Amino acid sequence: MRIIFAGTPPFAAAALNALVDAGHDIVLVLTQPDRPAGRGMKVTPSAVKQAALAHHLPVYQPTSLKTPEAQAGLVAVDADVMVVAAYGLILPQAVLDLPRLGCLNIHASLLPRWRGAAPIQRAILAGDAETGITIMQMDAGLDTGAMLSKTVVPIRDTDTAASLHDTLALAGARAIVAALANYPALGPQAQDESQATYAAKLSKEEAQLDWRQPAEALARAVRAYNPVPGAWTLLDGAPLKIWSAQAIAGAGALKDTGFDGPKSAEGSHEPGTPVLAEADRLVVACGEGALALHEVQPAGSKRMSAMAFLTGRTVPPGTRFGR
Repeated sequence: MRIIFAGTPPFAAAALNALVDAGHDIVLVLTQPDRPAGRGMKVTPSAVKQAALAHHLPVYQPTSLKTPEAQAGLVAVDADVMVVAAYGLILPQAVLDLPRLGCLNIHASLLPRWRGAAPIQRAILAGDAETGITIMQMDAGLDTGAMLSKTVVPIRDTDTAASLHDTLALAGARAIVAALANYPALGPQAQDESQATYAAKLSKEEAQLDWRQPAEALARAVRAYNPVPGAWTLLDGAPLKIWSAQAIAGAGALKDTGFDGPKSAEGSHEPGTPVLAEADRLVVACGEGALALHEVQPAGSKRMSAMAFLTGRTVPPGTRFGR
């Protein structure tokens, strides 16, 4: 089959590499235009463009596909199917209708759960035990098309968005190769609309930790927002990123730590106050339980362990995280 591939980030590059390795005929690669990236804001090609050039594949980088002029390059290659993975541009119906066998999307969730932009992070935030890859036929809706296959991937207690992304990228690469081997004979299955949930785009604001929440929820947030946008809190009015943390269950265990500070009527430390801040231990009270901070990053500094952070400063009783 003659395949157009459309994608941009490393998640998509893994699929493109797998398709090439499987011997598929990639007649055109669509990816977003080169953009500034990194500390130096150097103009950098996408991961998919780098992979395409390494395989000597033709690359097309339109800023939009809404006009007939922009679509002309796709028409010219006369593709049988288009494979889409985290492309980042809206595909008009005219583009969806171009390939003889339609367009297939590699989506990083078990649809219809977590349609939308941030399925990996939303699954971790929700405490889901598993997620996966869905290969689906694209239609005009947001991840609403009929499903061709599902691959289940467990979510480990230690998974961050970064580690789960890498696992799903490999699973997606294998899944699309397997799907194309049996396409179009695969029987599409409609999604159950009553089970649909939406994975809204992430924002920096939502990544600010609310210490009134249970420690388990905050620990999931730290993992879900790693690496982007990064979980954070305020400390003495300055942002403090939290890269790694562990929930400590049970409010009762926090009453007699020997560390003074504001306490509730029941004798537990109030949310956002330190329970321990000595040697290599920095533990903050939450709405339920407490959160042990293992790796943090003060504004203007590098990532560091709790031990290194406490070596450079004191966190006295009465300190309030979140202010």
